[in-house]
Amino acid sequence: MIGFSMYCRLMDDRQLTEELYDCLFAIRLRVHAELKELAREAGLTDTQADALWRLSRGREMTARRLADLLQCDASTATSMIDRLEKRGLVRRVPHPADRRVKVIQLTPEGCALRDRVIQHTTEHSPFARLDHESRLRLHSLLREVIDGPLPAGETAGGKDTVDEEQQ
Repeated sequence: MIGFSMYCRLMDDRQLTEELYDCLFAIRLRVHAELKELAREAGLTDTQADALWRLSRGREMTARRLADLLQCDASTATSMIDRLEKRGLVRRVPHPADRRVKVIQLTPEGCALRDRVIQHTTEHSPFARLDHESRLRLHSLLREVIDGPLPAGETAGGKDTVDEEQQ
């Protein structure tokens, strides 16, 4: 019987890619189940919880940008934002550079719920069993997969990869 590390070395690229996808799907399912439970407790749909998560990243954004991040059409995002606004979790304010555009902001109540979501995800993170250095390495590798390699001299925690798109 061979050990796991020996098994990993014997995998060809196709097998390794399949294993990586299996791992990603397993992590996605675990994270989704945790967030779904939290959303249910807060009286939110999965999509509303996802929207609060996206808004919790400290960036203000338009309904169009939020729709893009949630991979839904603009009318779906607008309806969802309307429901969040009625619950007092978000508000629409004029864009600082373009008054024709509205920016979606979390209200104090939305910020409190966001903080609860962040605390919950931190406490139940599948990455909690990794030490800080390992999480930094994993973050760097995942960012490289998503964005391509970082510019020379830049570290995973050195620069926030915020969308520079003005919306």
